[in-house]
Amino acid sequence: MDSGDVCVLLPTMNEAATVADVVGGFREHGFENVLVVDGHSTDGTRELAREAGARVVRQRGRGKGQAVRQAVLEEIRTPVVLMADADGTYRPEDAERLLEPIESGRAEHVVGDRFADMEPGAMSRLNRVGNRLANTVFRIVHGRDLGDILSGYRAFTRASFRRYRLAADGFGIETELAVEAVKHDTRVAVVPITYRARPDESETNLNPVTDGGRIFLTLYRLAKTSNPLFYFGSVGAVSLAAGLGVAAFVAAEWFLRTPPVSHEVLAVVGAAGIILGVQLFVFGVLSDVVVTATREQTRRLEELLERRLEETTSTSQSGSEERQEPPTERQSAGHDGSER
Repeated sequence: MDSGDVCVLLPTMNEAATVADVVGGFREHGFENVLVVDGHSTDGTRELAREAGARVVRQRGRGKGQAVRQAVLEEIRTPVVLMADADGTYRPEDAERLLEPIESGRAEHVVGDRFADMEPGAMSRLNRVGNRLANTVFRIVHGRDLGDILSGYRAFTRASFRRYRLAADGFGIETELAVEAVKHDTRVAVVPITYRARPDESETNLNPVTDGGRIFLTLYRLAKTSNPLFYFGSVGAVSLAAGLGVAAFVAAEWFLRTPPVSHEVLAVVGAAGIILGVQLFVFGVLSDVVVTATREQTRRLEELLERRLEETTSTSQSGSEERQEPPTERQSAGHDGSER
């Protein structure tokens, strides 16, 4: 794999302060194919990116997630995509480190771990806590530790990306990529990178409260298809705990008070909570069995498809070699004799 097999993808929105340096940095490291998908910037980002040597495309919709989907599914033709932010926080020098696992065949998706080497002031304390919490929740819900699921610096094959079902329009795209990679059993590698502080003149487009809330909602929403036992079991646990609490209060009022107090309405509420909780747990277990069986079937179908494609490619190549094979001596002699 050489630099011509890689497209550097930079989603932007009002990144005039840094986009030219970022594009120039990647081009200096041999990546001539730099694509900037601009989300309706008003500060001259598109012009500066184009002058720095990038191919610039206007984003049709809004949000980073939509920009990434538009770029990979419609604009990029190279087999590998190197995705980064245009805010100057990621170093082009780390690109080779991200691409090496794909080049060697060890991975189809590579995540750059920002926490391996984070410069002072690169991330606020609130963002740091939120990122750590998101990684912990992901590890609990999806059973995999991908180091830094919210990292915006990653490399992946376009073939693996096309297998995913992605719907997030904003900063939840990194979360969806991590979840879909686990769900489709994609080979994922985590490599250390350096995360730099944003330049003073550059302003972030990320709101730590609203965007953080969307990220956690995305994690929980995607658990429905990747870990249904957690998705339904967590709600069931809350319902069961509430039902048992109400039931305990009713029992105490009946057995410990003189005269006993029945609390018929609360008894019905407690029983309903307990029944709902148990039902949700059972439903979660059944859904988990179905999802596990479906994943296995999907994995086998993908293996059969890949094997079939390899056989088809091998057959077509051997056929072309036979057509190009030079004539044998007997064929040449026969041909000469017929002419004479």
